Amino acid sequence: MKYIGAHVSAAGGVDKAVVRAHELDATAFALFTKNQRQWRAAPLSGEVINAFREACEKYRFTSAQILPHDSYLINLGHPQQEALDKSREAFLDEMRRCEQLGLSLLNFHPGSHLQQIDEEACLKRIAESINIALDQTQGVTAVIENTAGQGSNLGFRFEHLAAIIDGVEDKSRVGVCIDTCHAFAGGYDLRTEAACVDTFAEFDRTVGFDFLRGMHLNDAKSEFASRVDRHHSLGEGNIGKTVFSWLMKDARFDGIPLILETVNPDIWKDEIAWLRSEQK
Repeated sequence: MKYIGAHVSAAGGVDKAVVRAHELDATAFALFTKNQRQWRAAPLSGEVINAFREACEKYRFTSAQILPHDSYLINLGHPQQEALDKSREAFLDEMRRCEQLGLSLLNFHPGSHLQQIDEEACLKRIAESINIALDQTQGVTAVIENTAGQGSNLGFRFEHLAAIIDGVEDKSRVGVCIDTCHAFAGGYDLRTEAACVDTFAEFDRTVGFDFLRGMHLNDAKSEFASRVDRHHSLGEGNIGKTVFSWLMKDARFDGIPLILETVNPDIWKDEIAWLRSEQK
């Protein structure tokens, strides 16, 4: 079964994100459990936790259908120790918030070397950061998102994802989320069915479908292999609709959150309905 949804706002409380997802006729959703542009947030109260869990039960969302995202400020590969420690502390807090809410996944961007250390050293730092968080939490899988490779961001090659996973001690609690816009901007073609077959064959060889825990379904304003991260609505960008139709018919993408981060929330309900129709 395909779990299809969007990254919805948690304004007013994380339980409101569940309601917003339901209003889209979604069977999956993503959210931030705190303000994504601030380092610290008030702890989750028992009242907030209960409201979120009750809303999930009411609208029949299990943790397998929910893909929370961490703060954009976090850099688990930071070359400077003080900033790295700050990111690791913030990431651990994000993992613990997921624990409290009964969520089993946490999606995050791997990190950036900032032109100060080499790629290999940065990838090792990211894996170490994940190990630190996993050692102090239970039940939450760290889900590494591929990037477009903008600036000094790593994760735009499947080999980067594989190297991070290789350095994680508990392989049962690490996975990946593939963003279609990021993959396209990173140099993986998705414009035809043949290109989709080739790209995901390479993904399977390099990383493995066993590690796929979610997808971000986004068209791209950016050009192929541009390493520029610019999302677009489905079918309105440089990728086109082929890949999204193809994904809907492939059972390897069943049972994971398939999340829209497209640029026009007003048509998310229509995009979700179209994706669902493409399963037939």
